[in-house]
Parts: sequence; C-alpha cells; structure tokens
Amino acid sequence: MSTGFMIVSLVVSIVLVVIAITKFKVNPAVALILGALLLGALTGVPLTDVTAEDGTVTSGLVSVIDNGFGDMLAGIGFPIGFGIILGQMVSDTGGANVIADRMVRLFPESKALYAVAFAAFILAIPVFFDVTFVILIPIGVALMKKINKGIGYIAGAISIGAAVAHTLVPPTPNPLAAPEYFDFDLGIMIAMGLILGIPIVGISLVIHRKLIDHFGWNTEKDENGNGLNVDEMNLPEKLPSFGISLIPIFLPVILILLNTVMDAATGSSPAVIEFLGTKTMSMLCGVIAATIISIRFLGLKKTEESANTALQSAGLVFLITGAGGAFAAVITASGVNGAIESMVSNISGNVVIILLIAYILGLLFRQITGSGTVASLTTFSIMQSVAVVTPIHPVFIALACLSGAMFGATVNDSGFWIVTNMCGFNFSGGVKTYMLGEAIASVVGIILIIIVGLISTLIL
Repeated sequence: MSTGFMIVSLVVSIVLVVIAITKFKVNPAVALILGALLLGALTGVPLTDVTAEDGTVTSGLVSVIDNGFGDMLAGIGFPIGFGIILGQMVSDTGGANVIADRMVRLFPESKALYAVAFAAFILAIPVFFDVTFVILIPIGVALMKKINKGIGYIAGAISIGAAVAHTLVPPTPNPLAAPEYFDFDLGIMIAMGLILGIPIVGISLVIHRKLIDHFGWNTEKDENGNGLNVDEMNLPEKLPSFGISLIPIFLPVILILLNTVMDAATGSSPAVIEFLGTKTMSMLCGVIAATIISIRFLGLKKTEESANTALQSAGLVFLITGAGGAFAAVITASGVNGAIESMVSNISGNVVIILLIAYILGLLFRQITGSGTVASLTTFSIMQSVAVVTPIHPVFIALACLSGAMFGATVNDSGFWIVTNMCGFNFSGGVKTYMLGEAIASVVGIILIIIVGLISTLIL
C-alpha cells in the first residue's frame, strides 16, 4: 500500500471525526472510535484476529482498538481520576479561594493583573478551567475598582493563566497523556510545563493588556450586563490556611520531580522515591492529603460527596483519553506511522519545521473541533512517529502540539461561552478576552518552545 494512500486514509478518517463532532454533535470519544474504525478498514487492518500457519497472531481491528484504549488508560487512568478528585476537593474545601486570595495580596495593586493571572495558573494545575474561572472572577471583580481596570482585563488575565497551566502542566489530562504518546518521563513534562508556562503567562499578559489599551474596551459594545451572579460562593465556615491548601497541589509535583532529578543525577532513585514518584502513587498521595484536609474542614459526608461529584465528570475524560489511545494504536497497526515517517524523512532534521507542523496541526484541530483535548490527542497520534526520527527531545514536540491546541476558539468552544456568559459579555467581549488571551499565549508559547528546543539540541 502506497505512502500517499496511507496519508489520504488518515486525512479521510480525521475528516470523519471532525464532521461527526462539529456537524452531528457526536460525542468526541465516539467520533474518535469511528475514525479509528474507518482508518483500519481503509488501510487493510483485518477485522478480527488472524492466526498464521506458524502460530503467530495478527491482531484484528477490534483488538487493536481495545488494546489501544486499555494501554492508554492503564498508563494514566488512575492519575487522571485522582487528579480530578484532588482538584474538586481543593475547590470544595475553599482551599482554591484561599490560594487565590493570598496570591492577589502578595502582589502590589499596580501588579494586580499579574496576581490574578498567576493565581489562575496555580489553581489550574489540578483544577479544570471552568472551576478556576468561577473561583477567581469574584476576586477579579473586586479588584476592578481598586486598579481602575475594566472586566475585560480581568477576564483576559484569568483566561491566560488558567489556559497555560491547564494545557501545559500535568496532572490535567492533555499534558498528562503526552509522555504516554512520546515515551518520556512525566517529571520532564511537569518541569518544562512550569519552566515555560510561567514566562508564557507573564509575556502574554503584557501583550494582551497593551492590545486592549490600544483597541479599547467598549462597555456598550462588549458587555450586555447579563453576567451570572458569582458574588456568593458556597464555602465552608472555616477555611484551610494558605500553606495547607497548597499541599495537595504541589505534593505530587514534588514527588515526581524528585524522582526525575535523582534518577538523572545518580542513574537510579532509591526504591521508595521511585515508588512514590510514579504518576499513580504521587497522585494518590495528593488525593490522600486532599482527603485529610477535606475531612477536617468539610466532614466525612461532604468529603464523600465531593469525591463522587469529581468522578461524575471523570467518565467523559476517561472515554476521550482512551479513545485517543485507540486511534493512535490503529495508526500504528495500519502502518500509517511508517508512512508519516517516510513523508517527513527529508525534513525530520529541521527541528523548527517539525515543531511548526505539530503546532499548526494542534491549532487547526482546536479551531475545527473547539476541544483542546481532542486537538491535543489527535495531534499526538499523528506526531508520535515523527518524534522518533527528529533530533530533539520529544517533550518539545509534545509542547508544540499542546501550544497549538491552546489557541482559543469561539462559538464551538465551551470555555468561550463560560467566560462570555459569566462576565456578561457580548460576542466581541468574549473574543477580546478568552479567545485573544489564549491565542496570544499560544503564539508566545510556540516561540519560546522553538527557542528553548533549539538551545537544548546544542547543549545535549
């Protein structure tokens, strides 16, 4: 089967996924499985297992999909679930509000926008974007009067900080899945996500503020006055301290990074550190810490309710992540990965072009589907075979995919409507805050990723 036909088959399968999601509103997990089935059928993957005369077994399409789904969730299923529980408990105990309030007070009023953005960055490491926004927007509204800045500045700052952390720093699902696709240590993903994420937030916020200053925020045009009432937060009477609130968030990060650093420095970590530094055990430690804190401040019953609420939202994340793994497995089983390697063999040595391809693919899928998760996982599936033949650490290819998927969309993006409706924006207001903020962060991100990636190839 020719390379050209293989690539066309992949494109047709992706088009099916996109049409199913955008036109027919099919669940992204179902759409990805349909795309995997079509790709397997077009490329000649047998429908059922085939046993040769010598006893060797060629996996059929169903087995490939099942194994791909299972292998992906075997690697990150527990960490994803634990991360969602951890984030829910940090939110329900009021710990997220404590962190946000303290972060804002650590900065002078003249730097309040940075305080809000970096508070969003910290909270969005374990907490989903929408929850982070709900927690921070009341604090941002209160700051507006002090710093004499419109709601557009505040919404943009929160969108930038939350989007960068949610996209680049595990344990949120997209960056957590990246090491599984590209076969590198999770600690490296965390370290690079933090190292690049912090300057991305700072630089993007400066650019966004200047653009709003230049083009102006028109209250009549950009706001409709119908924002949700978020002044009253349902918080427990007694809140954890700032230090206690940070423990569940940073304990898993510290354990994973400690294992990575010790392994790099000495060649092997002590057994206990290696055990606790695995993604499953480190996230379990974070959940245990969050549970202890939750029991202390919420009680046993509400702690159980918090965990149950988290798991209700975890099912869709599991399905989409596993379906992404299934799609990637069919790409490998069909030989499309070899076709992709062959197609890019002449440019695989050009790191900049490879990173830009990964970025553009992520950007296109985000704009078409509106889902950062679908965009990231689909781009990972395509680029994982390229990473093997490209002379740069695969973390940079993963980051390029993620950075492209961070480029904010509009009407087909749930995050856009969360920001728009909560703040009482018209369409133009949402574009100037959520979409523009994430677009700036995406472009700044790929520029920094290319620069740091090129430097790394010279050093290593």
